[in-house]
Amino acid sequence: MSPSTENKINLAVIGAGLVSDYHHVPGIRLDPRARLVAVCDTDEALLEQRKLDWQVDKVTSDPEEIFSDESVDGVIIATPNFTHKELAISAAVNGKHVMCEKPLGLAADEVAAMYGSAKAGGVVHMTAFTYRFAPSMRYLKHLVQKGDLGTPRHFRSQRFLDLPETSWGWRQYKDKAGAGDLFDMTIHRIDFAQDLLGPIKKICGSVARFAERTETADGSSCPPSEVDDWSALIGDFECGAVGVWEGTTLAKGYNREGFGHEWAEINGSEASAVYRLHEPNTLLLGRHGGDLEPVEVPPEFLKPEDSPRDPGTGEPATVFRYDLAWEFISAIQDDRDAIPSFWDGWSAQVIADAALTSREEGRWVDIEQPPR
Repeated sequence: MSPSTENKINLAVIGAGLVSDYHHVPGIRLDPRARLVAVCDTDEALLEQRKLDWQVDKVTSDPEEIFSDESVDGVIIATPNFTHKELAISAAVNGKHVMCEKPLGLAADEVAAMYGSAKAGGVVHMTAFTYRFAPSMRYLKHLVQKGDLGTPRHFRSQRFLDLPETSWGWRQYKDKAGAGDLFDMTIHRIDFAQDLLGPIKKICGSVARFAERTETADGSSCPPSEVDDWSALIGDFECGAVGVWEGTTLAKGYNREGFGHEWAEINGSEASAVYRLHEPNTLLLGRHGGDLEPVEVPPEFLKPEDSPRDPGTGEPATVFRYDLAWEFISAIQDDRDAIPSFWDGWSAQVIADAALTSREEGRWVDIEQPPR
């Protein structure tokens, strides 16, 4: 289903929580080619609030009502992890283009089914890997491809958050979330590492849980967490580079106004470069004998060329996320694949699953990239 160039692309949001309010709806609002026409959530009170907040007429607690609506061109799924597979497949079967939050599923076999349905349905499919759109990440990819860093040798990723040790709700149970920090945070870094350096061919990994999370924020008791709040991987890329990833939600003193600490680094034969989330419009760059020095991201990398976003407006660590919606809308309008697609979500999931296997079996795991 592709709307004509004269008509706006009608989008619906499935899952009216904070992620949609923070990322997706502002992105839709910025783009004159699209409009938000419907919202779905199981929380009736939240639905009524979003009806006012987002100025949308159609709200429903039944996603099938959205999928069967012929006026809806595409959907954005921002619901708990365990619901993604069923929702994405139903959307594709009904001819809806679909962007889905990560992780796409609880395991790689679920993501394979989602990818297969979207491909069979001929719909645009996209994984919401936000950080690919960070200006400094886009510039870093340019430098790698251009050869300015020389031959890439090492990739290094840190994602440290200072979160409360109270309940994560559904996110702390394996049957709802699959895993914790590994699936929620580290999977982003797996994706952009492969986007920068190509496929990972083998990994070893580990996860750990330190916070029991037996109380909610209001002091009520709840069953203890079953998932990790720390994860780490070591990997070999097919290109010959090596990688190290570490993520935690329990790094005291790493709040940074809620953005936390993120450091993604490539050491090449000629230079090193570093992306940081809290300063996404600046890259650190250093060469042999010198030091890492801040370099402003050139204007052409601050946003995709046709994005309606003004890169000089808003908090830099927030506003680049709006380009997710721009890419989804552009792919629908241009009748092309979205980047990153469900395939990219599947590839990252295979590696995240392998990290859990590595932990359980105490061994390196060879990675077989999914078929396209």
